[in-house]
Amino acid sequence: MKSTTIYTIAEKANCSASTVSRVINNYPYVKKSTRTKILKLLQEYNYVPNETARSLVNKASRMIGIFISDIRTTHHTDAIYYLESEFSKNGYSCLIYNTGADSENVAESMYQLSQRKVDGVVMIGSIYQNQPVKDAITAYISDVPVVIINGFLEGENIYGIISDEQQGIFNCIKLLADKGKKHPAIIVNNITPSNLNKVEGYRTGLKTYLPNSEEVIVVNPSNHAIYEETVKLLKNKIKVDSIIYTEDFLALIGLQALHDNHVRIPQDVAVIGVNNSRYSEISIPKLTSLDNMLYDTSITAVRNMLSLLKGERVNRKMMICSEIIKRQTT
Repeated sequence: MKSTTIYTIAEKANCSASTVSRVINNYPYVKKSTRTKILKLLQEYNYVPNETARSLVNKASRMIGIFISDIRTTHHTDAIYYLESEFSKNGYSCLIYNTGADSENVAESMYQLSQRKVDGVVMIGSIYQNQPVKDAITAYISDVPVVIINGFLEGENIYGIISDEQQGIFNCIKLLADKGKKHPAIIVNNITPSNLNKVEGYRTGLKTYLPNSEEVIVVNPSNHAIYEETVKLLKNKIKVDSIIYTEDFLALIGLQALHDNHVRIPQDVAVIGVNNSRYSEISIPKLTSLDNMLYDTSITAVRNMLSLLKGERVNRKMMICSEIIKRQTT
């Protein structure tokens, strides 16, 4: 079936195609009677604007690229949901790239994205905060705004919105100290700028609130090994009485390990996760978690991107405070 164009509508309305275009785009200076006739015809013929043609005229694709390193990460897919919903409300479509962590794959995804002529790019996670990614941005998408959620890179077209997880973990140590805990540990599943900030918050928290406590930092890249690492902590020469896990999902594995070893929570060992995800509400017992404000950072990313696309000024780096949501594990 032949699609209806503005020329079809113009012929039926006995006016010019430019007049139909002005009505579609809600521009002024169209006679009321003509506008009414055109609007009726648009409805009658179920007119749908040709966005491809419109983008060629406006030099705007109305598309935003979204980068995620691992689409299996629930916390980050929640961010995609917030981003896509908000961009859609504002007339933008989203292209989602599951890039992986390898810098070559990220660069290839960025090259592919550049061929789509997107209006802007949002990158989710501090894993993109590195030199190879910066080089790829410079090489392929230096002409569009790039907003990084929970990360930042120096660059003329790069903007960052960061959750203050370092201060958040510092506050977690204060909470544990206030609860009478003296020997906390932190379990980190991989090394990213975000997790390094959490470790720094842990260290400064110990120095401030538990200066006689020894650092216990466990780094293991395998989620499956978290159970064993938790059990090992119970046998540590230092009697660990509280554990911070850098993700809620890891904390759930830890809770299972503690339960299987007949450890009382929080009496014997208190547990804190990070992300304040849906896991923290459904765990038994319910998990105390550091809310790194995913919704707020995601919505701010959209608002900043929309402002940039309008040519408005936006702060290059913004910090959003995190908050401890206290539940049964502390």
